[in-house]
Amino acid sequence: MAQKHDLFDDIIDISKSLDTLKDPVGSLTDAFLGTADPEAPVWNPADYKERPRINTVPCLACRSEKSSCKLCAEVCPVDAIEIDDGEIDIHDNCRKCGLCVAVCPTESFISPRLKPKKLYDAIATAATAHTTAYVTCTRALKRVPRENEVVVACVGDITRETWFAVLSDFPNVSVYLPLGVCDKCRTKGGEDVLGEAIAGAEEWAGAGMGLEVEQRALVCEKRREYERKEFMDNIMRTTGLTVSKLNPAAAAVATVTQRLKEHNKKLSALERTLAQATGTTSQKRRRILTQGRQLVLSTLQSKPELAENVRVSIPECDFSKCTMCGDCVRACPTYACDLVGAGRFALESAYCVGCNLCVEVCPEHALTMVEHDGSELVVPDPEAEKKAAQAAQAKRDAEKMKAEAKRKLNAALDKVEKLAD
Repeated sequence: MAQKHDLFDDIIDISKSLDTLKDPVGSLTDAFLGTADPEAPVWNPADYKERPRINTVPCLACRSEKSSCKLCAEVCPVDAIEIDDGEIDIHDNCRKCGLCVAVCPTESFISPRLKPKKLYDAIATAATAHTTAYVTCTRALKRVPRENEVVVACVGDITRETWFAVLSDFPNVSVYLPLGVCDKCRTKGGEDVLGEAIAGAEEWAGAGMGLEVEQRALVCEKRREYERKEFMDNIMRTTGLTVSKLNPAAAAVATVTQRLKEHNKKLSALERTLAQATGTTSQKRRRILTQGRQLVLSTLQSKPELAENVRVSIPECDFSKCTMCGDCVRACPTYACDLVGAGRFALESAYCVGCNLCVEVCPEHALTMVEHDGSELVVPDPEAEKKAAQAAQAKRDAEKMKAEAKRKLNAALDKVEKLAD
């Protein structure tokens, strides 16, 4: 249902028109005279790139010489990554494209700009306040991004898990990628990584990703409810008048910051719930939840119906072959597997990233990777369950009160009928 246009909307439209009319030729004058604002942002592609660092602790190749994982080296467009004797070196010819960060299943490559949660927050910020948000790369945009444009070094830097969370929460996000721009880019492989990530995310979310190929088609338009919210907040700051009290609809709109805080709070609560439910391993090791897996679990917690679309591979054990040697437990980068009881293999699937290392190190070949849907990844939400229980109890109390009122009414009517007789 379209939002009714009222007095506040008229005032907002008038104020925007007045801002445009204040100095209609100012920007042209600044351009001709060279007096542009010195503090205005300047387009520099290097601002969106950073050289990643390697954390060898969760790295599969560093944890075991039996690991066949070379995804980072294979995706690097300039062969800047070298794996040798359980160590990884990033050479000086690194293009800072970030593809190694995106393909690493254990998030061993560290790039603060490309952390899944940070990318999600950036896209969520743009999508929450605007009618459409765009994700693009430096080569495609070639200018200072607007508020609703999220720029990364390469479009392949965003993982399937991040795209899945974005698609599930924000249907108004599109990728901006002009036709042929990747063909001339020296970061080879980025388009393929993007295609695989989005294809997987679309299958999981049951929704499609938008695509724009022409820059003139990009729009930057704030959602009207957020314009109203900003306008009223500004009045409240300058006059002290709480305008939102005059408009309950505007008061109900959460700010972007509030929404992001709620999402991050939900992720932290999810991690605490998992930690309480699973505890530590038998070796007293604390299990590690990657940021990508956090986003997936959070999305499935709020939308459990998507679990049947999600496909994950987890190890299964043939106990007739297992000798309980513990090699799998020692190799697991997230400590998802364990030997419990009398040495029986056990797995906490929420922490397993499907890296296959436990299968590779098992000397008796007792483990095999098997594909499952995401039903095991749906973590119960204690707070939601508590609210549901309270709502159910309130409904029962209301039904009970209704039945009691009906009983009393019938009793009163019976008395009236007796008096009439």
